[in-house]
Amino acid sequence: MTILDRIIAHKREEVAERRRQRSVAELEAEADRQSAPRGFAAALDRKIAGGQPAVIAELKKASPSKGLIRAGYDPAAIAPQYEAAGAACLSVLTDEAFFQGADQHLQAARAACSLAVLRKDFMVDGYQILESRALGADCVLLIVAALDAAQLQALHQQAQTLGLDALIEVHDADELETALKLNPRLVGINNRNLKTFETRLETTLDLLGQIPDGVRVVTESGFHESSQVRMMRERGVGAFLVGEAFMRAEDPGAELRLLFDNSKG
Repeated sequence: MTILDRIIAHKREEVAERRRQRSVAELEAEADRQSAPRGFAAALDRKIAGGQPAVIAELKKASPSKGLIRAGYDPAAIAPQYEAAGAACLSVLTDEAFFQGADQHLQAARAACSLAVLRKDFMVDGYQILESRALGADCVLLIVAALDAAQLQALHQQAQTLGLDALIEVHDADELETALKLNPRLVGINNRNLKTFETRLETTLDLLGQIPDGVRVVTESGFHESSQVRMMRERGVGAFLVGEAFMRAEDPGAELRLLFDNSKG
């Protein structure tokens, strides 16, 4: 089994257990108590319209491939640093088994700033989409490699019904073809292959020509140098999801400024 296979198999078991602990009716009531979503896609658009890179700054404690990334992980402290450094949005890992995340990390980060927040997790069931709204998320991640076409369409529709944006994540041309059938607003191209966890920035470059106007491209993973950001911006890519480079820095906000301010030169 690949790493992704193991994650998805575990996630299905986790969702079944969560259903036993908390009913759909309870989640619906909690979702109704949440304030309106903050507008994740719109925040990216505003940054790009202003001539700035739209940075989705990620909060991540660990990963299956790298192990512990940040000791002393404090989402409530990091989120305001990202906001002050000019991030457009946040991405918060909530998967516990493989990334040492937690639902509370998302809630703490969102409460500590005014940015829209992506729930970064492995969505395999509509229960999780409703759960994301109940947690206060503004956007959900839908990974094409983790879903069949019918599941992808159903989860995308549910997110829209709940007022959530959806970042549709792809890794190759076949997955992109599937994603585009949804007429998505956001497509994320993950430069990290979730089956091998190898990273190639060329993944984004190879797929750019197949994405129609009107679809916002988010390039994800593998950015550590300003020259890499500058190269992507020269190719017309305006939105970036970056996590590990920031999480390994003593001051994540300062690292965000360093990586993206220097890319202008």
